[in-house]
Amino acid sequence: MLKKIQIIVNVAASTNFGERYDDALGINTFGALNVLNFGKKCDEVKLFLHISTAYVGGEETGIILEKGENLKRRNDINIFEEKRLAEELLSQLQNQCIPDKAITSSMKEFGLERAKMNGWPNTYVFTKAMGEMLLGKFKGDLPLVIIRPTIIASTYKQPFPGWIEGVRTMDVVLVNYGKGKLTCFPGNLNSALDVIPVDMVVNAMVVAMEVHYAQHQYSCETIYHVGTSSKNPLKLSDLRNLVHYYFTKNPWIDTNGQKVEVGKLIVVSTINRFFLYMKIKYVLPLKVFYLINILCCQRFEKIYTNLNRRVKFILRLAEFYKPYSFFTGIFDDRNLERLQRVAEERGVDLAEFNFDSRSIDWEDYIMNSHIPGLLNQGLL
Repeated sequence: MLKKIQIIVNVAASTNFGERYDDALGINTFGALNVLNFGKKCDEVKLFLHISTAYVGGEETGIILEKGENLKRRNDINIFEEKRLAEELLSQLQNQCIPDKAITSSMKEFGLERAKMNGWPNTYVFTKAMGEMLLGKFKGDLPLVIIRPTIIASTYKQPFPGWIEGVRTMDVVLVNYGKGKLTCFPGNLNSALDVIPVDMVVNAMVVAMEVHYAQHQYSCETIYHVGTSSKNPLKLSDLRNLVHYYFTKNPWIDTNGQKVEVGKLIVVSTINRFFLYMKIKYVLPLKVFYLINILCCQRFEKIYTNLNRRVKFILRLAEFYKPYSFFTGIFDDRNLERLQRVAEERGVDLAEFNFDSRSIDWEDYIMNSHIPGLLNQGLL
């Protein structure tokens, strides 16, 4: 195997925003380094392709270039010290003989704490950023290509429109809105929600492999943003309107066989206003209901528990997704443009391997592919 492998592709990742810190480090950070070290042992390897995320730079603004400089300015992070801290905390928790569930909760909280302390919004992007740092530092002469996709959504065309597995990222918000469980959310209606169909990401990967394998430039490092904010932005206001229109025409059917009516999602312009809105409309009334439940000998316990769980879920969802619903950065994709030109010159069929975001008709994609695919495939 070591004498035959010529291209190595690393797509392994934990995409859970609040993953256990030890697990996220093991997969997103040191997992990438382990694959790199394996690649350096291969005699014929000519390319290492790594899949990262466009948000490794944290909550940036303005034009975000396809370069590693947005990480280099934070190279004071001691990544091996982060690993030691995670291992030390885990050992302490295990020595206390506390339940596994409590250990998991503590490790998740520690990951978010370390991420925010170092300037990243969540454990996922923090550990992916550290993974990129390690690859840049230890790649040696191995040509490195990093694909940084934005928010990945269902397929645009291949293998068929709307294909998706599971419910993640923005789809959690869409599904809960359609079910009538989410009526408000924080966000900037004028900002672009940078969404990219997954098949376009895969096509960019395939074309990058073909082009860079042929060029075989030693020691080079190339970064590609695969997204839509630069060439074909989807405004949060447009997405809200499309989703409202879809669920008005195709209402969710609840467990009782009743159609769920939804109003237009209330988008609150600041996170503080959102939390104030939630406090006045839900949290305080829920506290009153809690007292009523006690006075009525827990008669409404089940109702209270369900409402409390729902409110906590919405608050947690808002906390996790606020970096993206308020994101104002635009991901420059000039490297990706050059890749398209070189691929075309080499005779690559860019109609078959399409990753041009300008080809996306957002209304058609959201209404006829993404939401139907999400409901039919993602919720299976």
